[in-house]
Amino acid sequence: MATIQKRNDTYQIAVSTGYDLNGKQIRKTMTWKPAPGMTKKQIEKELNRQAVMFEDRAKRGLVLDGSIRFADFAEKWFKEYAEPQLKPKTLAHYRALIPRINQSIGHIPLDKLQPLHLRAFYNELEKEGVRKDQKYKSRFDLKAIRKEKHMKKVELAAATGLSASTLDAAENSHTVSKQTAEKLCAALTLKLPDAFEPVGKTTLSDKTVRSHHTLISSILEKAVRWNILPDNPAKRAEAPKLQRRVPQYLDEAGARDLMKALDHEGEQQQVMIKLLMFFGMRRGELLGLKWSDIDFDRQTITINRTIQYLPEKGVFESSTKTTSSERTLKAAPYTMQILRQFQAWQSAERLKSGDRWQDQGYLFTRYDGQPLRPDYLTSWFKDFVRRNNLPDIHVHSLRHTSATLLIADGTPLTTVAHRLGHANAGTTTKIYAHAIQSADAAAAEALESKLLSGVKSRSQSSLA
Repeated sequence: MATIQKRNDTYQIAVSTGYDLNGKQIRKTMTWKPAPGMTKKQIEKELNRQAVMFEDRAKRGLVLDGSIRFADFAEKWFKEYAEPQLKPKTLAHYRALIPRINQSIGHIPLDKLQPLHLRAFYNELEKEGVRKDQKYKSRFDLKAIRKEKHMKKVELAAATGLSASTLDAAENSHTVSKQTAEKLCAALTLKLPDAFEPVGKTTLSDKTVRSHHTLISSILEKAVRWNILPDNPAKRAEAPKLQRRVPQYLDEAGARDLMKALDHEGEQQQVMIKLLMFFGMRRGELLGLKWSDIDFDRQTITINRTIQYLPEKGVFESSTKTTSSERTLKAAPYTMQILRQFQAWQSAERLKSGDRWQDQGYLFTRYDGQPLRPDYLTSWFKDFVRRNNLPDIHVHSLRHTSATLLIADGTPLTTVAHRLGHANAGTTTKIYAHAIQSADAAAAEALESKLLSGVKSRSQSSLA
């Protein structure tokens, strides 16, 4: 029989499930908190129902209680919720975050976890030297040091377990990982601070710090829903702040320069970048396009999938970021023209590939018809920008450029939001506030000039 004990504005329900090997009674507990506005009679009825349900689950061995460590519950969250429900990319991102979280709070029982624990963790994340992907560059001539110690490269490779290419990178003063730097220092009897210097940012970005908070809060929120915790302590902790950033984008002149520079690039690269500019697609959405998504008669392009990459999974097809990201967009005649030309070009390339071509219907492919890795496009575009002395932008900047130019041209925000795949115009307004303010100022000046032009003329003639 379950026992119920009131504790302030919550109720603790306890059930005995037998005795352990030492004769000690095994008790399972849960905390239930009435919803605001419930009457005394409603609370009593729901409390009894919760007690019966809890006792049944406890006797069937299906109950967790607040004494479970955060790390253990987090793993249960991954197995029972995240793995079946989340997209592979999101799941991989969370898996990469959880070791650092468990190192800090994994040992704490859920019912002992307090906002102060979380705030202390966030403070640690914001400190210098936290990044695990920190790169290092040698301070000295490592090749000369190796020769002084009468050590051949093959011997150093054997001692460190590093490849010849990694050793070459280190000896040529290229950046290497901290792990590589530590292995070299151990083999050459050097101290890391003396032999290598950190390169680039030594702190985590505010977005990454916030991602840790988001994951912790999601895990704890599930503990609340599963009646293991009465409330979510992450909601009472001050979340790490995000700095407001203006998206990187090209102005109209810069966009024209980029389009002109494309004339000297390959057929496939030209079409990819033009579609990114014209439609504001995400990188994965572009690479997920298939010829079946192109309606030449209606002059539309439908976006309904993405291409992603994970080291353990390779290149794979996934659904769009959100349901609102699935959209059909109208295309201009020029776009249809370059797509027809590109289709003919691809057909010729397909014939050249012969049996190697594995047709899956994608617009943009490798030599064998397989979809491109997203980081290929990122790497190529970075080199393209450098070779043509263009502003230091990245592929996603083309999405921002498309949106900013549309807003500047007076396109309704609802239309811009639809083309970008935003759920509503509020998201667009938040991201592109800078463009909206500029367009508003330009509109005010244009209207004033139009309405007052006749007034100014009459005023000036009267003065004459």
